[in-house]
Amino acid sequence: MLIMLVYPIFRHEARGIKQIVYEISQKLQPITSRLNDQNQVGMAARLQGLELELEIGSGGVRMVGIWGVGGGGKTTLASSVYDEICSKFDGCCFVENIREESGRYGLGKLKDKILSEMEVNRAGGRRRSLINDMFRHRKVLIVLDDVDHPDQLKALAGSHDWFGEGSRIIITTRDEHLLTAHKVDVIHNIILLNNDEAMKLFRKHAPRDNRVMEDYEQLSKEVVSYAGGLPLALTVLGSFLCDKDINEWKSALVRLKEIPDTDIVEKLKISFDGLKPVEKDLFLDIACFFRWEYKDEAMKILDACGFHPVVGVKVLIQKALITISRNGKFDMHDLVQEMGHYIVRGEHPNNPEKHSRVWKKEDVLNICAMDGMVKLDNIGAINFRHVALDKSQSFLQAVANMNKLRWIDLYVDQINEITRPLPEHFLMSHDLGENFPPRELCCLRLANLMHKQLWEGYKLLPNLKIMELYRLLNLRMTPDFAGLPNLERFNLTLCWYLEEIHPSIGCSERLVVLSISSCPGLKMCPSITGLKKLQILKFSNCSKLFKLSEIQQNSDNLVFHLDNSGEARVKKPGENLIDVEECCLEQPCLPYNNINHIGLWVFSIGLRRLDLSCCTLGDKNISDAVWDLPNLEELDLSQNKFSQLNFDLLRLPQLKWLNVSNCYELVELSELPSSIAVVIADDCKSLKTLGDISNCKWLWKVSLKGKNKVGPLVGDITTLHALGKCY
Repeated sequence: MLIMLVYPIFRHEARGIKQIVYEISQKLQPITSRLNDQNQVGMAARLQGLELELEIGSGGVRMVGIWGVGGGGKTTLASSVYDEICSKFDGCCFVENIREESGRYGLGKLKDKILSEMEVNRAGGRRRSLINDMFRHRKVLIVLDDVDHPDQLKALAGSHDWFGEGSRIIITTRDEHLLTAHKVDVIHNIILLNNDEAMKLFRKHAPRDNRVMEDYEQLSKEVVSYAGGLPLALTVLGSFLCDKDINEWKSALVRLKEIPDTDIVEKLKISFDGLKPVEKDLFLDIACFFRWEYKDEAMKILDACGFHPVVGVKVLIQKALITISRNGKFDMHDLVQEMGHYIVRGEHPNNPEKHSRVWKKEDVLNICAMDGMVKLDNIGAINFRHVALDKSQSFLQAVANMNKLRWIDLYVDQINEITRPLPEHFLMSHDLGENFPPRELCCLRLANLMHKQLWEGYKLLPNLKIMELYRLLNLRMTPDFAGLPNLERFNLTLCWYLEEIHPSIGCSERLVVLSISSCPGLKMCPSITGLKKLQILKFSNCSKLFKLSEIQQNSDNLVFHLDNSGEARVKKPGENLIDVEECCLEQPCLPYNNINHIGLWVFSIGLRRLDLSCCTLGDKNISDAVWDLPNLEELDLSQNKFSQLNFDLLRLPQLKWLNVSNCYELVELSELPSSIAVVIADDCKSLKTLGDISNCKWLWKVSLKGKNKVGPLVGDITTLHALGKCY
């Protein structure tokens, strides 16, 4: 078949020939592309997904961003889809390496490239208006590769109305925020290679005879596991190992685990280099200490260090440096973490005393063995888990010389076999040392030490915000809080011999959390009326605690938790009420008539959640425990001994959630307030009657699982449109 191509008359023959060659090449490109795609491992499915998001053939102008970690295959995917669809457009341009090229030559050069490839005559100083005007009525395809600044997008693809009907703009970047700020139509998250795809790509770059390859099988799996599906790493490592023998492979793998490949690191490090200083510190802390740690817990420490993590973590996610796992933990690619470690070790990989962060056990042990004259001023954070008890004192002495230390996490692991009473040789009487802790400390976490006190007397630590002490079995008294003006969280757990909380705790005006758990020797808590910002107050398993002094009346939204803590008196009857949002009292070890010692009447103003489960409440004292609570929304009375509620539930006008499960002697429930949404009465073996629910218009769940004697529900339930579950 003869095909005649008819073109307009060109003033310049050379330009006419160029135009003909261009259009023929555009027609031939898809054939070439499909042949090449066979060599692109895992590309077919990814290409199909991106093409669906581009909606080729539909109207309008569409901008699609491809976002992901460096070396993840963003440019490869963009290049493949460009080759596949470019013949469908009036003009096409692939602008590579924008981050580097704009820094080197300026944005003007990139605009010229677009105009040149689109065959547009240029007039100096009018590049932007030319892009805006000349493409407004043309169907164009433009790929902007490796964008890292908003100005680049504003200059090269300012808005949808710059381009004609059917145009498609593809943008690759490591920064998700750039795409959302530019209001692209869809963000395509790059998917790393799975195990099979990764192995294929690696073998492509490290080809071996099939017979010989069997000897390399296990080593290949280790390389693929190390690369974690990152195409860049697989390509670099495959090319490096392709001409090496098996011993060289083994040696290279050992070295990689200590010192990552510089080509890979430098590529990944581009995202890190674009961060602000505080964001860099935040990333390095997460990479060194908090990967696989719960985000909420880690954020408290990061905030105490002044890193403003709420904003910073969002930036790191947008830069594809970290992720949050399904169970709420910090995570990141293995190679991204190694890049962080590489940055910290810097020019002194074998000198941990010069690092800003120390987390490896061998590095900590080396520091402990150093002469006391060695300067440790560079170290800002140190995490030492599983240190032997005999090494703990030398470690603490070393820490005392770290003048810039922000936080410390020390866990001695050879104390778990120790039982009460403590052997005499473990009862060390000295404190942690005259210079411990360093003045700049923001967070102090200690576990399984054997000292009677942390430090003696007054010690000024102006930056300390978090103090968590776990299983300090010989601790007799908490430190003096007078020198801790900014303390926000104080947690004390499993300190068997603790007898007293220092009276200065009452002056900690910034304290938000006070939690004392499993301290059976504690008998009283000093006055805490000065804790104006207290939000969580917890005393758990403090069996000898008999006096919990006054709580500040201005404590808004306080969550109060008291369980298995003796006959604790909160306040004397008749004193002023306080505003508590949540109260949890679980006391299975107490006789039911001791519930009065709690002094619950003081909590009636703002209480929204009240947990009285397992309090052995009977008919005689249930009405003393629950009274007029105008703001109560959740009430848990499960596992108690009453046969009926000797108070009117209608006196709880905001009640939405009621749990009376496992109240085996409960016979009937009185009329429920109209606000109720959920009633749980599982395994109430004696229950016969459930109050009239016809006026409960918000009720959507009634649970009567297990054994009970309940007959048909009382009242007309056909009008309860919200009721979805009743079983």
